[in-house]
Amino acid sequence: INHAYLLAGPRGCGKTTIAKIFAQLVNCENSDGKNLCGECVFCTHLKEQAMDIIEMDAASNNGVDEIREINNKVNLVPSIGKYKIYIIDEVHMLTIGAFNALLKTLEEPPSHVIFILATTDPQKVPITILSRCQRFDLKKISSNKISERLKYICEQENIKYEESALLEIAKLGDGCLRDSISILDQVISYTNETITIDDVHMVNGTISLKEISNLMNNVITNNLSNIINSITDYTNQGKSVIKIN
Repeated sequence: INHAYLLAGPRGCGKTTIAKIFAQLVNCENSDGKNLCGECVFCTHLKEQAMDIIEMDAASNNGVDEIREINNKVNLVPSIGKYKIYIIDEVHMLTIGAFNALLKTLEEPPSHVIFILATTDPQKVPITILSRCQRFDLKKISSNKISERLKYICEQENIKYEESALLEIAKLGDGCLRDSISILDQVISYTNETITIDDVHMVNGTISLKEISNLMNNVITNNLSNIINSITDYTNQGKSVIKIN
């Protein structure tokens, strides 16, 4: 197990979630590498886990003082687990001084400490930090995978849906599961019945492929009256003309 990892990738692709799962797995005494045993001291002491898995948001705690506080505590042994895990989210937001303070600990870390750095902009992380981390680049989640997860959520919550509507939500999420779930939540609040593709476009302020096709046909045929009427309708419905692409 390496002493420092860097998880890089677009927003909502699971960087922080993976970091938390990894932190739990390495601390589980009888893990098979994929699942927690659920029986060891670490797995059964849920409240104490927070003492060994420390999460910090570098977007709001990006100064030297915060990193120095970590440096002062790294020598403390874990409470119940084998490792003390520090998860630093949005690490690229740290100041130069904070990076320099972190560098010293990454060079000579205690054997019981693991750092997991997560970022959406790895190019903003100094090369001196990158060279001391094992890097994993995460990619956008496919629309089909997101759609499958949305189906699972709807089935668990007994929500009726059209498959085309969930696939459209997945496409609007653009590889970000968090955004897709947020859109789904809004659509559920909007309708009390079956989730349809029209509901999705209404809530998100987007325009369906059928409407775009009709608009393009009017452009090709130079039907100016219909073009103006369509754009007026979109504006009255609160839809953004910029989203016609």
